[in-house]
Amino acid sequence: MKILVTGAAGFIGFHLVKKLVSQGHSVTGVDNINKYYDVNLKYARLRHSGIQQTDINYGIKVQSPLLPDYYFIKLDLTDNEKLSAVFAEGNFDCVCNLAAQAGVRYSLENPNAYIESNISGFLNILEACRHNKIQHLVFASSSSVYGLNEKVPFSVTDTADHPVSLYAATKRSNELMAHTYSHLFGIPATGLRFFTVYGPWGRPDMAYYKFARAIFEKNPIEVYNNGDMLRDFTYIDDVIEGIIAAIGRVPAGDSSFDAHNPAPSRSRAPFVLYNLGNNQPVKLTDFIEILETALGRTAEKKYLGMQAGDVTVTMADIDISREELGWKPKTSITDGLKLFAQWFCEYKQNKLL
Repeated sequence: MKILVTGAAGFIGFHLVKKLVSQGHSVTGVDNINKYYDVNLKYARLRHSGIQQTDINYGIKVQSPLLPDYYFIKLDLTDNEKLSAVFAEGNFDCVCNLAAQAGVRYSLENPNAYIESNISGFLNILEACRHNKIQHLVFASSSSVYGLNEKVPFSVTDTADHPVSLYAATKRSNELMAHTYSHLFGIPATGLRFFTVYGPWGRPDMAYYKFARAIFEKNPIEVYNNGDMLRDFTYIDDVIEGIIAAIGRVPAGDSSFDAHNPAPSRSRAPFVLYNLGNNQPVKLTDFIEILETALGRTAEKKYLGMQAGDVTVTMADIDISREELGWKPKTSITDGLKLFAQWFCEYKQNKLL
């Protein structure tokens, strides 16, 4: 297939591009390479995909000599004119929208960035899919949409109408917007709620990366809520397998949809939601101990209270994902953190730059 991947210089996008190309697909990646976190990491990911920083110019397509079926374009999704041109030229079968302004705490300080990227940018994606007859839109949502919900594990059959951060609100809005376009224009759309994705080439704003950096540099780590939080850490390779499975299962609409008792994750329209999580939450203090072992170093800990916008527990109910996508995570937290720690040490020692 011809597949567009947005957020291609990001953590998940980088891994997805390489997997799709290895499977024989022709992939076009776009990313605005914003400065939310260190752009050197984003450029390093691109180099490992064969895209050199010196070859990148805004709006210009670059072909990878390392992955000949991969093309990259530096582009902001809010640039509707250039995005429309990419769609018109690309003749894509499928779109994987992973581009977003990420981060819960950052949304407390820079709310406008989330509206511009996650709402306006996503609307442009939906409009482009509408006018170019895209056969399947797969888009990233987040476990953060469950918000105040304390019923665990979180299921796509639960309502998700009480977000506790603007980031979560924009992700829930994406789900509603995608459903609307599926209903009005027949665009098959699959939303994937990711649960704390981690692994090599990960995001520096994520807690596990911050912990590793602080431990590596012999600085104290900040442990919120005194470590009394459970997180459903999901290894990157497992998430990529889930995305691939979702790409291969185009929703057709649920003929048994009950409008008097509507299921939150189903519709008459060709729209569906899935959880992609490990289904085995780990206590934050235990997670830190495993990371310390993987790095071979001990952390100095600074215990703090709960942060605004955070939740105490995330845990994915993946029964529907397992049944319909044939997907289940395979990587233990111990194995996953070993792989992350190995990459992190090599990256910090400039062996991967």
